[in-house]
Amino acid sequence: MKHILIVEDDITFALMLQTWLTKKGFAVTTVSGVAAARKSLQEAEADLVLCDLRLPDGEGIDLLEWLNARRQPVPVIVMTSYAAIPSAVQAMKLGAKDYIAKPVNPEELLQKINEGVADSVRDTESANLMRRPASEQKETAYLEGQSESARKLYSYVKLVAPTSMSVLINGASGTGKEYVAKRIHQLSKRADGPFVAIDCGAIPKELAASEFFGHKKGSFTGAIEDKTGAFVEADGGTIFLDEIGNLSYDVQVQLLRVLQERRVKPIGTTADVKVDVRLIAATNEDLKAAIAAGTFREDLYHRINEFTIHMPRLCERGEDILLFANFFLDQANRELEKPVPGFRPDAMEQICRYRWPGNLREMRNAVMRAALLSQGEPIGVEHLGLEFATDKGVTALHDPDSERAKIVAALQRCSGNKSRAAELLGIDRKTLYNKLKLYRIE
Repeated sequence: MKHILIVEDDITFALMLQTWLTKKGFAVTTVSGVAAARKSLQEAEADLVLCDLRLPDGEGIDLLEWLNARRQPVPVIVMTSYAAIPSAVQAMKLGAKDYIAKPVNPEELLQKINEGVADSVRDTESANLMRRPASEQKETAYLEGQSESARKLYSYVKLVAPTSMSVLINGASGTGKEYVAKRIHQLSKRADGPFVAIDCGAIPKELAASEFFGHKKGSFTGAIEDKTGAFVEADGGTIFLDEIGNLSYDVQVQLLRVLQERRVKPIGTTADVKVDVRLIAATNEDLKAAIAAGTFREDLYHRINEFTIHMPRLCERGEDILLFANFFLDQANRELEKPVPGFRPDAMEQICRYRWPGNLREMRNAVMRAALLSQGEPIGVEHLGLEFATDKGVTALHDPDSERAKIVAALQRCSGNKSRAAELLGIDRKTLYNKLKLYRIE
């Protein structure tokens, strides 16, 4: 059970949040100030902190600074009024995961909490893996597959890994791009160095340069201490830029300079810092179309694309589909501590027939949910919950000719609610936002 710490001096509102989140399956602790929050975090770990910006003995920013000083990587979501959103932006610069304006929309808050907890788990697992010497690292929990497309994919991985070439991984969301990037790093001559992953789609435009190149204390509002950028952190190893197509044009220019000169200049400094990194980038967008539209630099494209790897969709890996389903069921049994014996024939048939628009990520979530619902019995179609998507044809989302129309239809059906539309389409919210951008859907 995931533990959430609520830091809120409005006792009535805090109690309401605690009751609601407890019903959603979280363990919840509430405190009313910064000092009490520090004490709670020293006594017990939290998977996420939900913190008001204005508190009786300080501000939420004070708690963020304390967490930064302790290097305690717990995600923080700040709550604030619309009038104080500039303060929330400052909190984001200090490392807050997200912010939400009051009055709180429960569905939006739950989505942000789930994303924050999931990112916290991934960050902890990645940090634990990369902290160990390469000789002690175990392969990431992942199944490569036995299909022809899988064999071709990993033959390319093994071919390019020992080189110093920049790699562009192209593929739909949920196909395993970050795992492939890690495998390239683990099989490379840089395996003993760091692997630093950056989600370009999650970085606010105004913070991108600081995140990549670092900054000096006082160089801009909110820069209360020196920050080491991702390129310096990755020195001697590999930097992975996921969803690189989301970078603003200005940041693309700076990134190109770094790749050409192998030097970075932290914000607020005059001296360059030499870096030795290998770049692996990933995207689910058509960067050539972005170049034609003038939103992505052609010279940067050629710099990051010395070698291309295409990630096949799950529906293109027929021989692997049941292998992955059973692999994810093994994971679910371990995480949920439920001895689900397997899938019934009707479930296996549906798993093979379903198009999996969300690819491996969607399958993992579906199997995890089904394992919980089956309560130790073999999983059937009633546990998978895929009938609606199949009957309505939403699984044809992978067809580019009808994709835009289906997204518009889903948004209309959900009255513009993007979280519900993404769920209806069987994809995650991040993928939906990328599709909205790609098809210019307002």
